[in-house]
Amino acid sequence: MEWHHPVPRSRGGRHTEPVHPICHGTIHATFTNKELEKSFASADALRGHPEMRTFLRWIEDKDPDFHVPTKRRKD
Repeated sequence: MEWHHPVPRSRGGRHTEPVHPICHGTIHATFTNKELEKSFASADALRGHPEMRTFLRWIEDKDPDFHVPTKRRKD
């Protein structure tokens, strides 16, 4: 497990949530810190995003130890 700040520390967030490393990497590859703070600070909001829904469907049947490199954020 890794600890994710739903509101990034750089934007004043203090609260953390446990997430799987591959999920954590995908969150940060998909969203900027500003997007996380403004629109995706909850698990429900993250799950509702089309790119995250696709990722979660793909990852759901993988072994808990499964790992692949995470794509880089498109800037």
